[in-house]
Amino acid sequence: MEIIPVLGQISGQSVVWAIIWLIIMGVVFWLLNWLIGYVGIPEPFSKVAKVVLAVAAVIAIISILMGLAGHPLFRW
Repeated sequence: MEIIPVLGQISGQSVVWAIIWLIIMGVVFWLLNWLIGYVGIPEPFSKVAKVVLAVAAVIAIISILMGLAGHPLFRW
C-alpha cells in the first residue's frame, strides 16, 4: 500500500480560504467572549457559555482543517 502525501493534494486557494475562515471565526469568537464578560452574566452561566463557545470553536476549526483534505464535518 502506497502512502500519498497529503500536502500534494491541498490547493493554494483552499488554504487561503481556510485562513480567511479561521481569521473570521477567531474575530467572532473574541467578540462573543468579550460580550459574555461585558454583559456580566452570573458566574455559573458565564462558565457554561464560555465552554459552549469554546466547544463550538473547536468543532469549527476541526471542520475547516478537515475541509482542506476534502472531508469537512459540515458543509457550509
